[in-house]
Amino acid sequence: MPHIKLDATASTNDYLKDLLKAGKIENFTVVSAENQTAGRGQMGAIWKVESGKNLTFSVFVSDVAHVDYLFGLNVAVAVSIVETLQKNAISDLSIKWPNDIMSGRKKIGGILIESIFRTDGSIWSVIGIGINVNQTDFENLPQASSLMMQSGREFNREELLESLVADLESKISELRNTKEQLWNDYHKLLFCAQKPAVYETPDGIRFNAIITEVLQNGKLKLELEEGTFREFGIKEIKMLF
Repeated sequence: MPHIKLDATASTNDYLKDLLKAGKIENFTVVSAENQTAGRGQMGAIWKVESGKNLTFSVFVSDVAHVDYLFGLNVAVAVSIVETLQKNAISDLSIKWPNDIMSGRKKIGGILIESIFRTDGSIWSVIGIGINVNQTDFENLPQASSLMMQSGREFNREELLESLVADLESKISELRNTKEQLWNDYHKLLFCAQKPAVYETPDGIRFNAIITEVLQNGKLKLELEEGTFREFGIKEIKMLF
């Protein structure tokens, strides 16, 4: 597993994509950075971290998912991260749709997967992962936390990174053969699943609903108060918590 370590970069995802443009790189190449100055989350959100205290890294995966099943990669990655953190005694872990990693009601990590559709029909994916590890100051971010804050102990980031990537590679290999089990595990770990919560659309409309499932195309299926069901894409709704 090639590992490129950087002191700083704008985005590990962008750095890895530039490597792909420059030439062939090995499957499961990892790019990590001590400081990421322009990290991104879902829908263009900025992922800000304190230098030297967290994990910000990206992993290249070649041709793992069919175009009709790309969200399955998100499922495998999210479940893999949770299982790794469980082995490190982080409690009350869950996955907030579509791919935030939670401990209790605090966000401790996030995932951004960018896919490249090639002319030969294959798909390359760049998996960006950010985990708040030893940072304890999250000014103006009341919903953020870290592994250290949740567990009360400091972590060896290098050892944690090796464990995360090894478990990720193993879990992605299961995607071809045990998709049903991965999806079952994902639904068991869903934040606020089968519980009433408040949701908001981009135009500011708020309503109460209950998560019933996440569909294989990545859409969230909700049961509304009147007993009807609706499906929402990633950019069409957010949970307020």
